[in-house]
Amino acid sequence: MEYRRLGRTDLRVSALCLGTMTFGEQNNEADAHQQLDMAVGAGINVIDCAEMYPVPPKAETQGLTEQYVGRWLKARGNREQLVIATKVTGPADWLPYIRKGQLAFDRKNIETALNNSLKRLQTDYVDLYQLHWPTRNTNYFGQLGYIHQSDEQLTPIRETLEALKRLQNAGKIRHVGLSNETPWGVMQFLSEAQKSELPRIVSIQNPYSLLNRSFEVGLAEFAHREAVGLLAYSPLAFGVLSGKYLNKPWPQNARLSLFDRFQRYTSPHAAAATQAYANLAREHDLSPSQMALAFVTSRPFVTSNIIGATTLEQLEENLDSVNLTLSPELLEGLEAIHCQFTYPCP
Repeated sequence: MEYRRLGRTDLRVSALCLGTMTFGEQNNEADAHQQLDMAVGAGINVIDCAEMYPVPPKAETQGLTEQYVGRWLKARGNREQLVIATKVTGPADWLPYIRKGQLAFDRKNIETALNNSLKRLQTDYVDLYQLHWPTRNTNYFGQLGYIHQSDEQLTPIRETLEALKRLQNAGKIRHVGLSNETPWGVMQFLSEAQKSELPRIVSIQNPYSLLNRSFEVGLAEFAHREAVGLLAYSPLAFGVLSGKYLNKPWPQNARLSLFDRFQRYTSPHAAAATQAYANLAREHDLSPSQMALAFVTSRPFVTSNIIGATTLEQLEENLDSVNLTLSPELLEGLEAIHCQFTYPCP
């Protein structure tokens, strides 16, 4: 396993990170603990959670993911060897059951959210605390075009960073990061941190895959110049890049078969792009999944590639992708497909 520096900190994190959003929905607690054991055994030292998880979010399952991880941490006694990341839920009128719908990034809500997460995780601190999505209206979760709203009620970024600073001073968080952010948002957080001597963001967790390379426009430059590396989520586009959804019927118990809310990666344009990538992988005698993951991991602006799975077999295949080096010829083929199918799934 390769290890990379997290931002400008002294933390070294594995090139692959274990994502946990299936824990509590598609995976029960025994499944979750088996996945955690396998991932850590393969050298992964970063576990990514969220207050909102599992996904799809529901009142009756909210918090189970962190609980499963917390009980595993207690049983294994390996907390100090791991980098535990979690996220505070952003504003959303569709999540009224989380903190009674009080989802602003102000001091009261951030402190409440973190304390609840720490209790579920059975730890005194988290290594990386991330803002799950912006408080302002902007383009994330598949929205490309920006629609301005002049009457927005926003929590000032300085107030958010001051709240995080208090928690940092209390020893409850080590570092802070963003998620589902834009270049403008990253710039504002960096500027406010420097101006007011507040916590500097060390990472940004955004989608990135062969079907969605929009991070490369604007944000990749920030990642390089400001050491705000990408924690890439959905590197397999919800499993679409494995090729398993190219033909009907779709596999039973697969995420897109179970939950019709996830249509982001299933358009005809996306299917055509996926078929092209799958064909290229097979021409090179590669697994489409491993090729797609190896591409993400190899990008110089990626700090860690967040893999997830519902079975140990899937997880093992995903873990093995770290040993794959893509040839120049294959990379040229990937770029040719990208030119033909540019951002089919933003």
